Amino acid sequence: MSNKEKVLIVIDMQNDFVNGTLGTPEAQSIVKNVVNEIKNKKNEGYKILATQDTHKTDYLNTLEGKNLPIEHCIENTYGWDLVEPIKNEIDSENIFIKYTFGSEELIDYLRENEPEEIEILGLCTDICVISNALMLRALYPDKEIILKEDCCAGVTPELHQDAINVMKSCQIAVK
Repeated sequence: MSNKEKVLIVIDMQNDFVNGTLGTPEAQSIVKNVVNEIKNKKNEGYKILATQDTHKTDYLNTLEGKNLPIEHCIENTYGWDLVEPIKNEIDSENIFIKYTFGSEELIDYLRENEPEEIEILGLCTDICVISNALMLRALYPDKEIILKEDCCAGVTPELHQDAINVMKSCQIAVK
């Protein structure tokens, strides 16, 4: 990636978060928006990057599993896969597997490649989207980071709005 490259980061648009064990009507409602945003950004020359929440079969024995005792995104299952229309838009080499809320590998990639512009969207606003957005803010204190609000959904509409407000207070540009 050149230092003039623009990136769109798609967070955890996976079956389990859309229509699976942790799916919500709000998550289902943004899929079309996300697909359209990906296509628009591709046409504008953005590089499309994505994260994929990933857990092992021992998930319920992890700290997250004890706090959220609902198996989800178990590696190599249907629920772990990106939602089909989105999966078709993202090159597999641009997907970052992550085992926790924020993706260190994504941050390492961005640190090495220094994008000019960053836009972020996806699921869940109040967990993984905000975690990655704040990691990006720490990495790039003087760079505009844009969150595409109509391409995000939270665990609940209230938690989505809470996360939006926190990101605004941390100078993430919400559009």
